[in-house]
Amino acid sequence: MAHPAQLGFQDAASPVMEELLHFHDHAMMIVLLISILVLYVIVAMISTKLTDKYILDSQEIEIIWTVLPAITLIMIALPSLRILYLMDEVNNPHLTVKAIGHQWYWSYEYTDYMDLGFDSYMVPTQDLIPGQYRLLETDHRMVVPSDSPVRVLVTAEDVLHSWAVPALGVKMDAVPGRLNQTAFISSRPGLFYGQCSEICGANHSFMPIVVESVPLGHFEDWSTLLLQES
Repeated sequence: MAHPAQLGFQDAASPVMEELLHFHDHAMMIVLLISILVLYVIVAMISTKLTDKYILDSQEIEIIWTVLPAITLIMIALPSLRILYLMDEVNNPHLTVKAIGHQWYWSYEYTDYMDLGFDSYMVPTQDLIPGQYRLLETDHRMVVPSDSPVRVLVTAEDVLHSWAVPALGVKMDAVPGRLNQTAFISSRPGLFYGQCSEICGANHSFMPIVVESVPLGHFEDWSTLLLQES
């Protein structure tokens, strides 16, 4: 989850998020170098006493400031496209979960298990126990096995929502009447928090998402227990 005064992204909990962090650092270094170069040119131009009446027609300068930005854009575009294609790939998922957005809560259906589904509401502040996070904890978490490809089918029942978990590098719009899909692999067990990222009404900020990643054996025990209770 995010922390107060945090400047960067959350720690990566999936391979895609690790790639996004690397791309962010790569792009920021390019931006830093460009900023330093532009600042140097500005300082040099306003501080020099030398003039050249032919500088405005220099073909060399025209070539340089055309070729350099093109190379810079290529250096940014290629890794960006690579990550976009990686995020779109859904290869042989071990589990499929359907996330449905409502005003204002999420419901989950495990389509690989018959009759396994539940609603996920935010835990009110007065009901929180020590260690739980205000506005982020839910009464039922979306439980998935770690180190396993998970496909999430995202839709909405009423208005636009968005299912987003930053630590997993996942953000998918929930559109009424449309079924979108995304996928992730949690590289370690843990709790990963997210929120609806599309303004959906008065209680938009009160429909959090909690993904609990557990070892495969624990997930099988959890699903069996939930099926028995239902």
